[in-house]
Amino acid sequence: MANIMECLIPISQFNKGQAAKIFNRLKETKELFVLKNNQPSAVILSPEEYTRLTEIEENYRLLVEAANRLDMNGNKPTIPVETVMKDLGINKEDLEGWEDVEIE
Repeated sequence: MANIMECLIPISQFNKGQAAKIFNRLKETKELFVLKNNQPSAVILSPEEYTRLTEIEENYRLLVEAANRLDMNGNKPTIPVETVMKDLGINKEDLEGWEDVEIE
């Protein structure tokens, strides 16, 4: 992250018609903190940073779901993916080019 002082934007700058200039700064930094009465009031994120954070959140949610399913499974034996693929007549080459599917 850039120097925190460089990431602070007084809300008054928006009232002075500097919004375009402020948003252009997001090309250089991931986030900007908007100050109102010298207190943080909002955070503006670059689209890349927003995407990165939402992907982290989704991966965490999937990790928690996987852990819950493992806990619910207890000590029951699991079936290796290779066995399932063999039983279904699928090989790795068949899966190439397919997009990931979210399993709920």
